[in-house]
Amino acid sequence: MPSAFQLQCHFVLIFLAASKGETRYLEVRDAGEDEPFLLLSEDLKRELSAGQIYRRSLRCIDMLSTEGQFTFTADQPQLHCATFFIGEPEELITIEYNFVNIDCEGGDFLKVFDGWILKGEKFPSSLDHPLTTSQRYVDFCESGNIQRSIRSSQNVAMIFFRIHQPGNGFTVTIKKNTNLFPCNVISQTPSGRFTMVIPHQHRNCSFSIIYPVVIKISDLILGHLNGLFLKKSSAGCAGVGDFVELLGGAGLDPSKMFPLADLCHSFHGSAQMKIGCDNTVLRMVSSGKHVNRVTFEYHQLDLQETEMRKENSIEEFCFPSI
Repeated sequence: MPSAFQLQCHFVLIFLAASKGETRYLEVRDAGEDEPFLLLSEDLKRELSAGQIYRRSLRCIDMLSTEGQFTFTADQPQLHCATFFIGEPEELITIEYNFVNIDCEGGDFLKVFDGWILKGEKFPSSLDHPLTTSQRYVDFCESGNIQRSIRSSQNVAMIFFRIHQPGNGFTVTIKKNTNLFPCNVISQTPSGRFTMVIPHQHRNCSFSIIYPVVIKISDLILGHLNGLFLKKSSAGCAGVGDFVELLGGAGLDPSKMFPLADLCHSFHGSAQMKIGCDNTVLRMVSSGKHVNRVTFEYHQLDLQETEMRKENSIEEFCFPSI
């Protein structure tokens, strides 16, 4: 993997470690001192007795995919810390404050962000999230006891914090809840299968795969209403209220990624595309007038596959970065 990859591309290493079920501590060394750099300490599928709560300490930069109770205690001034939480696609994340001992007046802070934010890029993007950017932040120093439990709108959330005084810190409990209609999702793994359904809702949903991938769309239903399929224009997807687009790029925010393909006609069959970008996003735009559904599967693209040029693939974008 080329060393020229920037901070966003380190997600690839992070999720490779997660997919192997290993506990890793990966530091992003090219992050600036004023950036909330990212690394991984992943605890996957622990065999805990019924009723037992998993507990461990948090590092300044951490990543978690498990439920449990987590405590951070500063051993020195910690000025740029963040913990990234991720669940399965059909899960929402609840963060509960159990104990907080920070000096808000002295410049400490403890904030929850509904989604992930990294180097100024957000997931979900501002275009795809039901809340405004300011509403997605919950600052403990401003809300205090008013809001001690925060639930995410998708399968990812994060906290970032600054603590000056050694010995100060906080404890949070992380719980997961079922999301019947997952919308915005970051995949934990480089391969999988997923069906996205938007039932009569005016919203946009993005499924983000932070790998170069082969993606195969096997079923797409757009404009389905009362058992009828509405006829679409043959002039492309411009002006069509319901469609699916494939995006590629090196960052986190889908709204800043390059559009690779648009699909605005329902079909049953197979449409396969190879996308060599660091991040691949399948995004469904829904007018709210219909029940829209797309089923797709994906697996990580390897070097051998990039050399096998086939007609039904996106080849001209991103491949130099592999």
